[in-house]
Amino acid sequence: MRPIEVVAAGAVSPLGDGARAWGIGGPGERPVTLVGRDRALEEAGLARPMAARVAGLDDDPSRSATLLARAASALAEELTRSLPGWRARRVGLAIGTSGGGMPALTRAFELVERGRELPRELARSAPYFGPLVTLERTLGVEPVERVNVLAACASSTTAIALASRWLDLELADLVIAGGYDALSVFIAAGFEALSATTASAPAPFRAGRDGLGLGEGAALLALARVGEGGPERLGTLLGAGLASDAVHVTAPDVEGQGLAAAASVALADAAVAPETIALVSAHGTATPYNDAAETRALERVLGARAREVVVHPHKSVIGHCLGAGGALELLAALDALRRGLAPAACGAGEVDPALGVRLLERNEPAQLGRCLKLSAAFGGADAALVVGLPEAGALPRPRREVALLAVGEPTDALDLTRAAGRLAVEPARLARLDSVSKRAVGAAASALERLGAALPERAGVVVGTATATLEIDAVFDARRRSRGARFVEPRRFPSTSPNLAPGACSIAFGLRGPTLAVGWGPWAAVEALRVGYDLVSGGDADLMVVVAAEERGAMVERLWSAAGWPMPEPGALAAVLGVGAAGRDCLSRASLTAAEREFARPGGSAEVRSGWPSLRAALERATKPCSTAAGSGTVPPPEYAGPRRRSTPT
Repeated sequence: MRPIEVVAAGAVSPLGDGARAWGIGGPGERPVTLVGRDRALEEAGLARPMAARVAGLDDDPSRSATLLARAASALAEELTRSLPGWRARRVGLAIGTSGGGMPALTRAFELVERGRELPRELARSAPYFGPLVTLERTLGVEPVERVNVLAACASSTTAIALASRWLDLELADLVIAGGYDALSVFIAAGFEALSATTASAPAPFRAGRDGLGLGEGAALLALARVGEGGPERLGTLLGAGLASDAVHVTAPDVEGQGLAAAASVALADAAVAPETIALVSAHGTATPYNDAAETRALERVLGARAREVVVHPHKSVIGHCLGAGGALELLAALDALRRGLAPAACGAGEVDPALGVRLLERNEPAQLGRCLKLSAAFGGADAALVVGLPEAGALPRPRREVALLAVGEPTDALDLTRAAGRLAVEPARLARLDSVSKRAVGAAASALERLGAALPERAGVVVGTATATLEIDAVFDARRRSRGARFVEPRRFPSTSPNLAPGACSIAFGLRGPTLAVGWGPWAAVEALRVGYDLVSGGDADLMVVVAAEERGAMVERLWSAAGWPMPEPGALAAVLGVGAAGRDCLSRASLTAAEREFARPGGSAEVRSGWPSLRAALERATKPCSTAAGSGTVPPPEYAGPRRRSTPT
């Protein structure tokens, strides 16, 4: 892709606000962890209440929105100073989150349990897209493109990757991308139930590592094409790659193949050789299996140099900030490149000899050149970015026509008999899926059955959902409150992640391309269609399964009624998008955008229900004959070595 400039940033983390939020310290300094015993988690009864919290923030339902607004306000101030008139440009918003409005959501659960009415503002702030209203209000923009990425711990890295495609395809002129998440007992209890949290402090890649410590924060980057972003820049984004493990919904692929694939695509996108990478901004959760899988991925991509390149696991300082993590870690890496400083790794003990990565004890002066940023997540989602000096060979991606290859039937369940012909796993594995994932897999099976043709190597899935896992969350939280945070059931927590449904689809059908969920609001189905279109158009995938899936139970009905939103149609529907060719039906990107805006306009969508009916209606409005044969100039497919192995849960 053409190089993208990072022209400004706004952030807040346990380290502070602004540049302090991602600061790595000066030459010769050793990092100090901010992860410690957290009072709120202790009072909730957690056995390992280790976390890093943003100081001076009230522990109330608006915590998520407050973090996001603080980052947005700082970014807007920076942009106004360095790029006057930026609001007059075509601005896009690509935001990632793992928990969305979780503090508000758990408050809503409590009120419903006590038989109280839900205030309108609380209901509107509770879903996974709830805090985004505050974001738009703070920035004061009407975005030409927007996406709410629900890719768990890879959310902000994925959002930045999608933002780069908008700029490369000239769908926007300035994109604000990043992510956010707030600490909550709900999420902390879930990670502890999975035995993923630390008893002391996180020590990524070290022999004594025993788990992660959660953090919180928000980080937003303003991105523009080189030469269009004003006189100042924090760094340059060169390439992006998305892939999937397609192995397990919570545990990483032990061979690191999915993460290596994302990194290989990012390097090819940037026209950068692996030998030029001098710094790795690691996912670095400090859990035994994740660190090992990430090391295998680096060995696949960098070869013998994997033991020489400096690895920076920033989560050991600020905690695992979930949806904000990737963006905050990327800003720290850009700071290191700009200042010529190889960053040290926080953590006690020797490096695990089985891993052998290079961790520095103190910051060292160094000309680093380029950095590879890695992120991984529940659902098997993998994302990678390359930042640093531009390479002469990097070119804009050609825009490919996108064909509508198949549309399935609306479904409310998973028919294993019907899905059997397409499955890449034993049907018994799917029988244990949660209700949302079963809907998504069932819809995908219906569409793929009609496709008929074999799937290409770079096939992915995007699930559009407004209700996401809210009904599942309600059950999980009720059990947490009745049994105590220390006694939640580990098997129930993974299903609370909206990214589990696309992950289940990727595993079920062996889809190893981009894997994510999206949902900015009631018309998430059309949002997913736009994302699937862009990933095929920009060459990130040769086929995308686009699924609209909504679950409507008592909790969703209470929230949606109180919020005043159009009630979603339960069930799921899937469409398959591929590369356009003569004789096929293609989609008009402009028509998709127009349909989404029409549906969202007050009174403009009376004849279209949100959920899968809006997906079908958008397809009907946007289909046209393809005008050309299949496009060229796509990113080369990454190398996949060896058979898939079953991973061990974290």
